Amino acid sequence: MKSFIYLAIILIANTCFNRKDEPIEKKFRFEKQITVGNLTRTYTVVLPENFYEEKDFPVVFGLHGGGGSGSQFENHYNFSPLALKRGYVVVYPDGIQSDGILRVRTWNGGTCCDYAMEKQIDDVGFFSALIDQVIKDYKVNPREVYFTGMSNGAIMSYRLACELSGKITAIAAVSGPLSVIGDCKATRPIPVMHLHSVKDEKVPHLGGTGINGITFAPVLSGLDTFAKLNDCNKTANIMVDDQKYKLTVWNDCRNSSNIVYYLTQDGGHSWPGAEWVRQAADEPSHVIDANTLILDFFEKF
Repeated sequence: MKSFIYLAIILIANTCFNRKDEPIEKKFRFEKQITVGNLTRTYTVVLPENFYEEKDFPVVFGLHGGGGSGSQFENHYNFSPLALKRGYVVVYPDGIQSDGILRVRTWNGGTCCDYAMEKQIDDVGFFSALIDQVIKDYKVNPREVYFTGMSNGAIMSYRLACELSGKITAIAAVSGPLSVIGDCKATRPIPVMHLHSVKDEKVPHLGGTGINGITFAPVLSGLDTFAKLNDCNKTANIMVDDQKYKLTVWNDCRNSSNIVYYLTQDGGHSWPGAEWVRQAADEPSHVIDANTLILDFFEKF
């Protein structure tokens, strides 16, 4: 009996010793799910190299356009390398899939777009829960929560800035305007950057009919809305206006929540600085780089 007890002690000691000496596996990529209401939603989380040694990380959510996905956003816009290098936790959520043959993913941005809008998917509730979950799981600083999006993803980012302003630090929208139903009800100033092309015919920067017959509001109407909400100067300053792009800035806003608008002369309905990866997609602008501009903008807040 004594021999048996002695052997058991040795085995337990060896097991504990081996576990202590084994290196802890450090994962930097997670494919996750979250259930909100009666829907199970998917998202990908990518962590910076120093994640396991530090804390209080900023987080940026990258929202794909209609018909895209989280992986499409990451791969086509090459967003992760620079964001991770700068120490961000990066999250790529997936929009809800339609019940059609193509199973197209969209976001309910208010008056756009398609299935998510038609079925009144609670994407605001989804993102509210997702922000809380990411903050809980990945040592994220709740005062550094940023959103950027392309097209329908930009439209969704604007809606979140209006309806979840208490949880969002700043947004950057590419090729998609403010499209909420009714008034924007942000309860605090939200810094906004917008990137667009004069050649974008799918979502015209001046507003009007675009892709799939959808009527879009002018980009400037949404920026003026946030300029008022942020108590900015009534008159915007044109900082650059040449053959490459026009840069307009609303300054002296409350809490330094400035509004910045790049309107390029090249490109189209595309992510500036990205590779031209799809035959049906517009060629991206080559005069600005969205990833650098967006992350530079976020780091001011």
